[in-house]
Amino acid sequence: MADPNIVFSGLSMTNNECGLDLRIDIYRLEDNPTWSLEVIDDEGTSTVWDELFETDQEALDEALKTIRDEGASAFRDPGNVVKFPR
Repeated sequence: MADPNIVFSGLSMTNNECGLDLRIDIYRLEDNPTWSLEVIDDEGTSTVWDELFETDQEALDEALKTIRDEGASAFRDPGNVVKFPR
């Protein structure tokens, strides 16, 4: 059985907060109606929400609210980064 395709929302975007570009990716598997949310900073550090969203608009609203409430620096906290072996 082939892996399902990933569908990216047209609401995915780059948001500049305090001079830091944060890429907001909203996506789902083609056979699943719920949306995943991921924010990636300019160094490639990825923050993925555990919860899934009913709509891509809900996911975008959550990302923008988090950026507004916690600031871009919340995505650059080295205490939140899991280092993978190279």
